Amino acid sequence: MSRNPFDGLPTEESVAALFASTAARHPALPFVASRARAGGAFIEQGYGAFLVLTEDLRAAYRAAGWGPGARVAILTGNRPVFYQHYLALNGLGVSIVPLNPDARPAEMHYVITHSEADLVVVSADLRGALDAALAQGDPALPVIDALAPGGTIPPCPRPARDHQPDLSDEAAILYTSGTTGRPKGCVLSNRYFVESGHSYVSWDGRLALQPGCERLLNPLPLFHMNNLVVTTTALIMRAGCNVMVERFSPARWWADCAESKATLIHYLGVMPALLLAQERDPLERQHRVRAGIGAGVDPRHHAAFEERFGFPLLELWGMTEIGSGFIDNTEPRQLGTRAFGRPEGKLRARVVDDAMQDVPPGTPGELLVQSRDTANPRRGFFSGYLKDAAATDAAWHGDWFRSGDIVRQDASGMLYFVDRRKNIVRRSGENIAAAEVEACLQAHPAVLQAAVLAVPDPMREEEVFACVVLKPGKDSDAPMAQALFDWVFGQLSYFKAPGYICFRVELPTTGTQKIQKGLIFGDGQDPVTQPLTHDLRHLKKPPHHQTGARTAENAP
Repeated sequence: MSRNPFDGLPTEESVAALFASTAARHPALPFVASRARAGGAFIEQGYGAFLVLTEDLRAAYRAAGWGPGARVAILTGNRPVFYQHYLALNGLGVSIVPLNPDARPAEMHYVITHSEADLVVVSADLRGALDAALAQGDPALPVIDALAPGGTIPPCPRPARDHQPDLSDEAAILYTSGTTGRPKGCVLSNRYFVESGHSYVSWDGRLALQPGCERLLNPLPLFHMNNLVVTTTALIMRAGCNVMVERFSPARWWADCAESKATLIHYLGVMPALLLAQERDPLERQHRVRAGIGAGVDPRHHAAFEERFGFPLLELWGMTEIGSGFIDNTEPRQLGTRAFGRPEGKLRARVVDDAMQDVPPGTPGELLVQSRDTANPRRGFFSGYLKDAAATDAAWHGDWFRSGDIVRQDASGMLYFVDRRKNIVRRSGENIAAAEVEACLQAHPAVLQAAVLAVPDPMREEEVFACVVLKPGKDSDAPMAQALFDWVFGQLSYFKAPGYICFRVELPTTGTQKIQKGLIFGDGQDPVTQPLTHDLRHLKKPPHHQTGARTAENAP
């Protein structure tokens, strides 16, 4: 009989209760380690001492009438004080709305107002960013300093409810990256938090968290589900230490790893590339890191990173809406293939075509997922998009969540990422993954960043349009465009080569460093007619094509 993937779930009803339980058993173990200032020593705060701070703050919130049904936005960046307010509020059944410190004023204002936050907690250095956001239309919202005494907490504007927090309660609203359109608010319950953390704890192999031993350096922001939900909750369950840095810095990374004594790190796809581009540093091998966990490493960098820095990169897949995910963490791993694991844990998976029919092994299709709990196939997923029932319904096909990711699955069940459905370029009947072309361009020694879009084409439906940021000192001219085209043409199928290359000074990114393709060009701008756009469509011909044949590919 197969093991029930939900065996061993914690009995606590919230993350705050989990924290209190761990603090009671391991008061002296460190919960957080952070620098008080850039370049300073890492300072640790133990579970027991942190619980005292949290309970004092919770008492102040309770005295002010805060309880279930209220929402509090938090703007502190990655600092221990974030956890104080989060755990204090979570223990009262109050939902939090983490804010992105790098958001534009209109973006931050949208999240605050859309979530109907009742209060904003802000660190002093970010007060200016908050004031600019509130000036967009709601300056009367109560605001408190994150480090101010508890007596400054204003009364809760919502009537208090006599309710003991449980797993079904709303714990947070996290907003999607918003790479296209307005961000959607994912409503997340206590069950989502607890079971997401448990999923991470249940992953063994090269990850396998050791109780009371792990120090995880996660530079991803606390408004991101990976850090706030998955790793934080898992570390609390295993009495591990959260190593906190404000943001990822390639120049300081190995010092952060060595000085914090990190045993694990988390990464995004851009991080390995940036670290490999750095000059060799004696500290890059003087660390205790035994594994990196993340998503999106360039396949060309995977093995090179592991050989140079001495630890494996374990590729995973997950989404804010899902909570759990898949991971390639057991040997032999599939380096350089975009593999991200088999559906062996709490999730089932299907790969389907546009008609929602399963495709044969090896055939790309959309990834659908659901819980293995047959009584509740949506168990542990998000509760829905805030104020958007239509989008919530559209996200599901029956009880299967539509990820929007195009993947393929081999005969062994291993899943491989291809691209986001919205990043597929459909050209002359061929489906071209933008990520594949981007990876090829980014491997060119002159390229710093690349983003591939689909633009309309009168003959071939869509064409590959590449936006490229060059490294300093490189010329944004026609010979460079030709060189980049030749680079891709020489490595990928001819139809995947960019029909256009547009040189840009920079590309807009989200707080988690995802390129915001929808913001590269303004409303009404035609990418094809922009300055420094080079039309290379005439070069896209099949190798060794018959000169006498007149096809769609060699027609003028």
